[in-house]
Amino acid sequence: MTEIQGNTEKMDKRKNQSKLLVFTGGAALLAVAVNLAIVAISKRKKKKELPGFELRVNLSPSEILNLADKIIAKSKKVHDTVASVPPNKVTYSNVISPLADLEAEQFPLVQSCVFPKLISTSDDVRVASAEAEQRIDAHVQMCSKREDVYRVVKAFSTRGEQTSAEQKCFIQCLVRDFERNGLNLTSSKREELLRLRGQIEELSLRYIQNLNDDGTCIPLSEAELDGLPKEFFESLDKTENGKFKVIMRNHHTAAVLEHCKVGTTRRMVATTYGKRCGEVNLSILENLVHLRHKFARLQGYSNYADYAVHYRMARSSAKVFEFLEKISDSLTDLAAKELASLKDLKKQEEGESPFGIEDLLYYVKKVEDQEFNLDFVTVKQYFPVSLVLSGIFKIMQDLFGLRFEEVMDAEVWHSDVKLYSVFDLNSGELIGYFFLDLYTREGKYIHTCVVALQNSALLSNGTRQIPVALLISQLQKDVDGHAGLMRFTEVVNLFHEFGHVVQHICNRASFTRISGLRVDPDFVEIPAQILENWCYESVSLKLLSGFHQDITVPIKDEVCESLKKWRHSFSALKLKQEVLYCLFDQIIHCAENVDIVELFKHLHSKVMLGLPMLEGTNPASCFPCSAIGYEAACYSRIWSEVFSADIFFSKFRGNLLNQYIGLQFRNKILPLSSFSFIKYPSISTCFIRSCCTGLLVMLIATLLSQ
Repeated sequence: MTEIQGNTEKMDKRKNQSKLLVFTGGAALLAVAVNLAIVAISKRKKKKELPGFELRVNLSPSEILNLADKIIAKSKKVHDTVASVPPNKVTYSNVISPLADLEAEQFPLVQSCVFPKLISTSDDVRVASAEAEQRIDAHVQMCSKREDVYRVVKAFSTRGEQTSAEQKCFIQCLVRDFERNGLNLTSSKREELLRLRGQIEELSLRYIQNLNDDGTCIPLSEAELDGLPKEFFESLDKTENGKFKVIMRNHHTAAVLEHCKVGTTRRMVATTYGKRCGEVNLSILENLVHLRHKFARLQGYSNYADYAVHYRMARSSAKVFEFLEKISDSLTDLAAKELASLKDLKKQEEGESPFGIEDLLYYVKKVEDQEFNLDFVTVKQYFPVSLVLSGIFKIMQDLFGLRFEEVMDAEVWHSDVKLYSVFDLNSGELIGYFFLDLYTREGKYIHTCVVALQNSALLSNGTRQIPVALLISQLQKDVDGHAGLMRFTEVVNLFHEFGHVVQHICNRASFTRISGLRVDPDFVEIPAQILENWCYESVSLKLLSGFHQDITVPIKDEVCESLKKWRHSFSALKLKQEVLYCLFDQIIHCAENVDIVELFKHLHSKVMLGLPMLEGTNPASCFPCSAIGYEAACYSRIWSEVFSADIFFSKFRGNLLNQYIGLQFRNKILPLSSFSFIKYPSISTCFIRSCCTGLLVMLIATLLSQ
């Protein structure tokens, strides 16, 4: 992509400033430590209240439930007031503004009730938090079905009153949510819609429960598991005759398929894993798809896929198909070369035994071990937690013009938790807060994620709410209880989640519903995926790393290069597998009366370059994404990966710490939301036309020209 035109003198000055900020990992730690130490001294003098911070922490069980009841009572009062406005007297100030203010004011209060279930050390608090969430969810569902409120909102939306782009988006979201609950339908059709939704939810949960309840295991001898590490055997239970029980769960099957030298064992495990819940879940999925199509047709769509993607960037199932087909075709030549090399390797090791899908993980890992010579145990020695954090802060500061200060006297729920204020580096304006809850403990949510606790919003009285985020991770402390070392994959995950933190804080839309992380689902992962690239570039890796016994010694250049190559090894074959499942998901939600088993067999051979589906397996019976959460939207991860790759290569490659480009990204791309795709409707269509080539030339040029 061509360089963004601007004031040359200013840009050169910013570039020079950016170069001065590039330190090794040890220097980054020292710079951040000095900054935080100064802040700590100043804050110990006098405890300050946090401006714009509405979140409540460390509530007792009774306080949580009482707050939930107050939230519901206030919400009911506002909705009743709005509903009482005569249709011929509706205005922005008596209909839309009260609903917007209610949402903004209550979001941090709702999260005050809900987020304790993820992080509290108290069983009673977690139980109360879960109960509060159920009460609030039930009330929200009721409000979304209020025909009296819908009529008033719809009356305003059809008046044609002049509104800003953000206001227009918020109004459209209100109308959309009401109408997706059938409020624009006749009463009989609305009842049918609600009945179908209930059946769909019940079947989806049953599909997942069947998988959760499945206890299938295979007894295997040590010889049959040749190649598995000692730690794996130690984690397994044994049968009465001394064999090891390999449970058909991902953490067991993935280990076997990746490490086991015995081809027959790999095939047996892969086949058994693919047979889970066989006929029962197949029947459930067939019924689910049928009900979803009926649900979509009631709302005026020809199929469920069009219903699911209509309000996403893709806009239609036809565009999703075109996208997936072009991606698959573009990968074919490279994937064929990758597959040929794996087949040759298997022939050398196992003779004429045909290569099957069950061999993929094992031989990919074998090639990676041979070619990249990466010892991840050694790599881990270069990533002390404190050093990784200081490097992330340094990169985010230099790239996006942000300054981070630890709030030393903050009220938190555990001694490990820290709260940070985020300021604009140039103006000094406070723009947000975030909590870091990094270490594993009993009762804590088990996945790494970012939770929005308070969204940006501009209230009708002119007050702006400040975003607050929570980053949850599951890092392990060392044996002495101190911050330890991070696996490389943990470094990448943490950097990814920091991308979400920055996105949440920098997306300062005027309405809670479209600010922070509440953006188009096809877009929400893009900023974080872009930032993952910094974990594979030497200049940024040196900011994140330092040998744990001497942090002035950064990771070696050859290791950085190996990590980068390892990341992209066999990427075409891996992506082909994802495309396979995405096409399956899209087809069953586009057409009715599809033979699901035969469809998967056909797609498997076509997409995976002739590799057949394992005989007797039924992947559709153990594919939860199509059952709940991502139905007709499995494509979204690949969609965002392509977007993020295009942005990185067109804007950031070779400019990893260029603050001028970083600020353009922060101010123009991070704030993208549903509002942006209304304001710039060409964004969603230009992607399909370019299909991975030059998209961001058009996208960023469109945005920066406004």
